Amino acid sequence: MGSTLKNAGLLAVGLAAGAAVTMQFSALAYKPVEPSMPLDQLQQLAKAVELIHSDYVEPVEGGKLLTSAISGMVDSLDPHSAYLDPAAFRELREGTEGKFVGLGIEIGESDDGYVEIVAPMEDSPAERAGIQAGDLITRIDGLDVRGLGLEEAVKRMRGMPGTRVTLTIARASAPQPLVLTVERQEIVQKSVKGSIVEPGYGWLRVAQFQEPTVDDMAAKLKELARKEPHLKGLVLDLRNDPGGLLQGAIGVAAAFLPEGAEIVSTNGQLPESRQRFYGQPEHYMLRSGPDPLASLPNIFKTLPLVVLVNTGSASASEIVAGALQDHKRATIVGTQTFGKGSVQTIRPIGRDAAVKLTTARYFTPQGRSIQARGIIPDFAVDENADNDGLNALRLREADLDHHLSGDGDGETKTRPDDIYEQMALLDAARDRQPLAYGSAGDFQLLQAVKHLKGQPMQLSKRPSGATLARHAAPQ
Repeated sequence: MGSTLKNAGLLAVGLAAGAAVTMQFSALAYKPVEPSMPLDQLQQLAKAVELIHSDYVEPVEGGKLLTSAISGMVDSLDPHSAYLDPAAFRELREGTEGKFVGLGIEIGESDDGYVEIVAPMEDSPAERAGIQAGDLITRIDGLDVRGLGLEEAVKRMRGMPGTRVTLTIARASAPQPLVLTVERQEIVQKSVKGSIVEPGYGWLRVAQFQEPTVDDMAAKLKELARKEPHLKGLVLDLRNDPGGLLQGAIGVAAAFLPEGAEIVSTNGQLPESRQRFYGQPEHYMLRSGPDPLASLPNIFKTLPLVVLVNTGSASASEIVAGALQDHKRATIVGTQTFGKGSVQTIRPIGRDAAVKLTTARYFTPQGRSIQARGIIPDFAVDENADNDGLNALRLREADLDHHLSGDGDGETKTRPDDIYEQMALLDAARDRQPLAYGSAGDFQLLQAVKHLKGQPMQLSKRPSGATLARHAAPQ
């Protein structure tokens, strides 16, 4: 089914196999290896290396062969396990720290293979160069981006600080392509933003779970409380949040739950992989110092709360949504999440390289498995008044080849019989401007505020457990 869905134009969730990950940087002991190794296969590997050295049409460096063998071995396990060469390992560390050298743009892949600008980051090199939301990057340093893939395009736009990259931009309002030269700089990525959307009601967005996320969230919540002393409700926005560090997820959930409440549990082969995590500083603080949640106003433990999720909400964001749902602390609104419920542990295997290895499954406080199922909202609400836009076209965890099975049944895949409807939605979405979360035109946010006010929401048109929304008349 995977190839059929891809041919139909479905969109993967960001860089689904690489981005939708909740990670632990761990020094857990390795499980002892059984003494009986498959010696016959190891001998075959050695012979294959010798044959390539002696018979291949061109010389091949031995280290490259062995690195490729390690990469292929780990990649075969599941979509989220991977060998990290020095460059990939460095990028992963940069992502969790919230810093990277680049242009400062949020991007996605357009339906015709170009790189689409979701939004330039505030005061970034991209914003100063004039790049706008909705622009399409068609060439990077003169190279056509079609066929590169999003990950390779990102690599080409990153580089050393102070170096320049030339982008060819297609803009709907411009008759000719624009050629812009942008200087790469270190970008400090803010994973948390928020605002008062109307008197009494706040909006807090977590875009990714990074090392500073808990501190940034606490600071933003205090700011919202100062701006609006009479808060009546809050919307926690986790849409398109692909995951990140487990500690960040625990801290975000702990901010709204009773002290010490269970957030998530894990289960795997190693004894250290079978754990329960609670809303306690030792489970969410990554460095010494004062607890950022200790000084939060008490109102956030009881304030009415809505959590917004969609198909792009994965891993750490599913942990938060699942914990708040199980404790009946929040109402979950949106569409069923991605279903990434496995733990990736980073194991260094050399000075600069590592293996990102799936070591456990995640479970909500009530023991529900997230893997290949996701979190089902309490109320299904589409991104737009008439459909769920491009969210309806994304692949889920259960659609990925050799994905890890869930604990029991209930896997949710994209349905093949929806392909024609999905293609129609794709055509209809071509002329839509990218949604700016938190804006006046954010339909799901407007519905969430309605729910906080006790007013009826406009529900989606399909039952909440399905991929595409199309049931129930507006209420």
